[in-house]
Amino acid sequence: MIIPTFRREKQLYKKGYRFVAGIDEVGRGPLAGPVVACAVVISLGRLKNSNVRDSKSLTPLQRERLYKVLTNDKNINYAVGIVSEKIIDKINILKASLLAMKKAAENLEIKPDFLLLDGRWTIKNYPVSQTAIPNGDKYVFSIAAASIIAKVTRDRLFVHYDKKYPNYGFARHKGYGTKLHLEMLKKYGPCRLHRKSFRPVKELI
Repeated sequence: MIIPTFRREKQLYKKGYRFVAGIDEVGRGPLAGPVVACAVVISLGRLKNSNVRDSKSLTPLQRERLYKVLTNDKNINYAVGIVSEKIIDKINILKASLLAMKKAAENLEIKPDFLLLDGRWTIKNYPVSQTAIPNGDKYVFSIAAASIIAKVTRDRLFVHYDKKYPNYGFARHKGYGTKLHLEMLKKYGPCRLHRKSFRPVKELI
């Protein structure tokens, strides 16, 4: 298993940057709901939890436990950015993902002067130095931490959505295109949360 390290952040701090934020998003692929991003700034020399991994490699229970550790650590400053399914349909999922990342960075109490973004794209027209790192959630500690917070935040939203829209099984599949979700989608048709621009949903409209 690949273990994310604090090497990238340390290199940037040595160059004189004061607040380096790792940013990741979750929810690009689902057929319903928002895309959620998280930005995390960890104080230099205050790294504690070595159990942090890319959220996709963790079980739901492991993510919940690490979420509590990360969000209660006084040495970690974090913020979330959320972009709704309506905006996703309007501007496309890539632009919506980058917008969620931008919102997360802007929502930080500590304003970052460098962004480490998971993926291949940087945020255009944003006046902060930044670099995109493919699979950054596997290699960069702050991005991995952000991936956990973003994932748990989004999953909890879908537990709430499940109570409001009980026909779709949102608490189980979190909006992803599982067999159950597709069956319920065909049976009941799209609800407000469904992304109308995504093919399986679009075909039913």
